[in-house]
Amino acid sequence: MSPKQKFLFVLSSQRTLPSRGTPTGWYLPELVHPYNKLAPVFDIVVSSPAGGEAPLDPYSIEATKEDPECVAFLKDKSSVWKNTARLDSLLGKASEFAGIFYVGGHGPMFDLAGDETSHTLAREFYEAGKVVSAVCHGPAALVNVRLSNGGYLVAGQQITGISDMEEEILKFTQDMPFLLETELRKHGAIYEKADGPFGIKIITSGEKGKLVTGQNPPSAAVIGESIIRAAGL
Repeated sequence: MSPKQKFLFVLSSQRTLPSRGTPTGWYLPELVHPYNKLAPVFDIVVSSPAGGEAPLDPYSIEATKEDPECVAFLKDKSSVWKNTARLDSLLGKASEFAGIFYVGGHGPMFDLAGDETSHTLAREFYEAGKVVSAVCHGPAALVNVRLSNGGYLVAGQQITGISDMEEEILKFTQDMPFLLETELRKHGAIYEKADGPFGIKIITSGEKGKLVTGQNPPSAAVIGESIIRAAGL
């Protein structure tokens, strides 16, 4: 039996929502559901810009207290996010992985959106023909990535992520450094969304079907299957 391929998960290191001074970070179900789906298939490496403990948004714990997978993960698997690898330690190692997945939460809007190390990693994975995937606010990590030819990775790509309307419904519009849907469109993405707010939407695009994005928290529950298919498994 051949060894499992590795898959890289990326969490935000952003601890505070600057405008409110309240805790933020990555969003629990957007790690848990994809992780649980991919873990039987891949050896998962979890990373963050700062390494060490990546901050879990406490609101996402409260919001998922009726979700058995999230409750169990929180209880039994805290080491997954408390001992993350530093992103810069993974540069140049795309060949070792099947793909990369950016977990959402408001955190990525503040750190991963402008993180040059993360941008380099995403470019390396994409140009090596690996799966590049993200959910909800996770595509913030991709919106500013430029490829070796100078163009935006998202330009001309069908892609999704949290919609401007969903951000408004959640009452965070004024707290964000930019609106993800607007910024994706500005950088040439062909943005698509579900028929109604918080409907499930998964899009697989890219030249080789390797770019996989999900719109919102409900989409995180099913994106794992699309990622596995994109990896050819």
